[in-house]
Amino acid sequence: MGVFRADISNLEELAVLFDQYRQFYGKGPDLDGCRTFMGKRMANDESVVFAAAANGGSIVGFTQLYCSFCSVEMKELIYLYDLFVAPERRRQGVARALMDAARQFGIDRGAGEMKLETAIDNTPAQSLYESMGWKRDGQFHTYLMELPG
Repeated sequence: MGVFRADISNLEELAVLFDQYRQFYGKGPDLDGCRTFMGKRMANDESVVFAAAANGGSIVGFTQLYCSFCSVEMKELIYLYDLFVAPERRRQGVARALMDAARQFGIDRGAGEMKLETAIDNTPAQSLYESMGWKRDGQFHTYLMELPG
């Protein structure tokens, strides 16, 4: 297995996994929407995607990062927003390899920190994150407001 920075040429395989990822979080299938959304992010250089490929070359997992800033620290902030591994490839080190690539990307850019969120009941992911040195935020609450549109 190898991890690489994906580009628009990988969009078809990534869209399939992105659709599965969204379904994992309770959304209905929408392959065309996934293709469009992820394609725009990549084409407009609005996200960074790392992909993990099996020995046969097919993509089996991905992580999507969004770069932002922390005003208080006056440093770049990397959001590890999406992380998904095909169910048949889980528990084989794919997610860890993707997260290592994301971490190295942040280091190489000189970012001050990385952040991620996961579902409260996603304990397997939480165990992975904590085993890799991620700390649960005990200082801030996350609030959301849905907007019309």
